[in-house]
Amino acid sequence: MAAVDIFNVNVLDNPALFMHPLSFEITYEVREPLIEDIEWKVVYVGSAEDESYDQELESVLLPADTMGRFGFVLQVDAPRVEKLPVDDILGVTVILLSCSYKEKEFIRVGYYVNNEYTDPELIENPPATPQIDKLYRNIGADQPRVTKFAHKFDFSSDETPVVEATLTENGATDFGLAQGNARAAPFGLTANDPREQLLAARI
Repeated sequence: MAAVDIFNVNVLDNPALFMHPLSFEITYEVREPLIEDIEWKVVYVGSAEDESYDQELESVLLPADTMGRFGFVLQVDAPRVEKLPVDDILGVTVILLSCSYKEKEFIRVGYYVNNEYTDPELIENPPATPQIDKLYRNIGADQPRVTKFAHKFDFSSDETPVVEATLTENGATDFGLAQGNARAAPFGLTANDPREQLLAARI
């Protein structure tokens, strides 16, 4: 059993304009007091094909030295547009929320994100240079991909196995054996879509 587990994540202010800050209401449970802080991180995948375009939007340290259930809102700025490939700004990508201990990730919540216009004219005739002020971001909050990674923490005698999980309404995470990315991807992506295959490997 993991020393720290995510109980729930709510994606706030969603959908929103692309440049609107992202907000995650996180509830987590400390089951085993830890000596050092845990690190929460939000990463925006700028390109499905090139990890060098990943942007770390925020990283915060929180204590985990007391058993119990805790909650906080993690608000981060939108990704820096000038650092994104122009061809990858519109369409589907991924946002990753992860938690690490001693610089080793032990749980990750991934969301597909769709960036699109709502103006019919822009949908019909998208400009070569995206109009960021007209662009909307929609996070697939109802379809998180949760993965738990092996970690010994401080006192555990063995490492927790790597499993894929789903967030549940009544507590923590409902873990089962990892089965790749069997669940359907949102926003019209299909299993045969090369972009979906690349994004699925990241999420």
